[in-house]
Amino acid sequence: MYMSKRHQEGLAHLLYGIEFGGGFVALTGEVGTGKTTLCHCLLQQLPENIDLALILNSRLNSFELVATLCDELGISYDKSTQSLKFLIDQLNQHLLLTHAKGRQTVLLIDEAQNLSMEVLEQLRLLTNLETTKTKLLRIILVGQPELKELLQRQDLRQLNQRITARYHLLPLSLYETRAYIRHRLSISQGDVYVFRESAIKRIYQITKGIPRLINLLCDRSLLGAYASHVYKVNTNIVNHAALEIIPENPLNTRFTRTAVFTVIIGILATSAYLYKTNSKVEIAPVPLTQQQNVAKASEPKQLSDSHILVDSSKKIAADSFTDWLSNPANTLDNVLKYTLARWGKTNQSNQKVDCTSIKVTGLRCEIGKASWKELLKLNKPVILEFVLDDASKHHVLFTGFSEHQTIVHFDPDVKFSVADILKYWEGYYLTLQAPELKAVKIIAYEQNSENVLWLRYVLNSFDGQSTQVDRPLYYDENLLKRVQSYQHAQHLGEDGKVGPSTLISLKNYAQKLEYSHLTINE
Repeated sequence: MYMSKRHQEGLAHLLYGIEFGGGFVALTGEVGTGKTTLCHCLLQQLPENIDLALILNSRLNSFELVATLCDELGISYDKSTQSLKFLIDQLNQHLLLTHAKGRQTVLLIDEAQNLSMEVLEQLRLLTNLETTKTKLLRIILVGQPELKELLQRQDLRQLNQRITARYHLLPLSLYETRAYIRHRLSISQGDVYVFRESAIKRIYQITKGIPRLINLLCDRSLLGAYASHVYKVNTNIVNHAALEIIPENPLNTRFTRTAVFTVIIGILATSAYLYKTNSKVEIAPVPLTQQQNVAKASEPKQLSDSHILVDSSKKIAADSFTDWLSNPANTLDNVLKYTLARWGKTNQSNQKVDCTSIKVTGLRCEIGKASWKELLKLNKPVILEFVLDDASKHHVLFTGFSEHQTIVHFDPDVKFSVADILKYWEGYYLTLQAPELKAVKIIAYEQNSENVLWLRYVLNSFDGQSTQVDRPLYYDENLLKRVQSYQHAQHLGEDGKVGPSTLISLKNYAQKLEYSHLTINE
């Protein structure tokens, strides 16, 4: 289970109400926010001296409620009786006996917003079953926001005053939505970055952070991506999935669909016009020798990201972009290995390198698709994927440009015009980036989060290790030993907990890391 900060607080309120409170505990939240799931989590953490009665069907009258409570607690009674007093007497006797044995009894009612006034009053009377020091029965009411409104009624003020702990469970934030999706993917041993950042933001906009809707939308989006033969879920896939499963989604109105259709037609018409107009202009590729002369006269602009820098590991002289690109050495595996080397990371196996194996080093591997203008806005070196006429794929790194962005640099000695590039580039790119440390006070053993990836990244630089693991985001036993080694070297408490003092030390060490810089000499 993914325990967001809100779910942790809600669980803490429930546990407090059970162990130290008296009378009633109230947990409310919107539909699908995880109230019932939180209750099941509570069942797994109850102290051993607690007897719990769970009622899921809240549409009961007073007699049925007490009879169900007796059934849940295993209290024997005459099934033919219609006397509510008889049932309460049996219940009171049972509660006194269990209390004498040092046990406590808790009644948890789900969907409590459906309880009638008669039943709520009966529940209040049940809390009168007590000794001189403590309540014999503690009651947890779990329901939708209507339960909060119900308890504010004037004729229920006596019950409302007996609530010793109450908590309203809110939907997830954007940050928590992202963490939740990646948590679920990690648990299933999937690619935690299969959803693009833009797709996650769209999921949050549509679902408003409600976990149940996030589950449905992500599931259908993954199915859509599979059916479309794409490896990353984008906003278009999310929007199509939302049309199928979320009727109240704004995209699912007749007016909006008509408007979207009109916009698409307009875009197609505009594109056709521009294509027809631009087709009259011939763009002559600049010969390689002329490109080099131009480049010498104009210092190229180096992209600003100083951390990722790599191109093909071999410099190849060629008369055309096609000849140079088609070299068998321009593979994604070679480019990624060379990139890791420039980062100071080594691949300890002879297997091919991909985004999954790169996570072992602590680096983040992100795949995207963009237009040429969008690519320039990224302002960082990126590995580009090219598809030649024979359908073969080749990868090289775009490192800079010159002459008002008309000359593209793949290497200090390899430059081509943009016109050549756009013939074979379909918009796909890949970047390697250092992980970011999210706001956190501790990184604990057996935790599963992106902060663990950051921890691996820093420790890899410290001890030079890069051990192959199946779950890079999981704080495993081997990583615990490495943390203890770091703590020993830094004269810190060797408990393996990345707490405040160890975090400060790691952050300071991370700031001192020196990265390779690619310099283009013209």
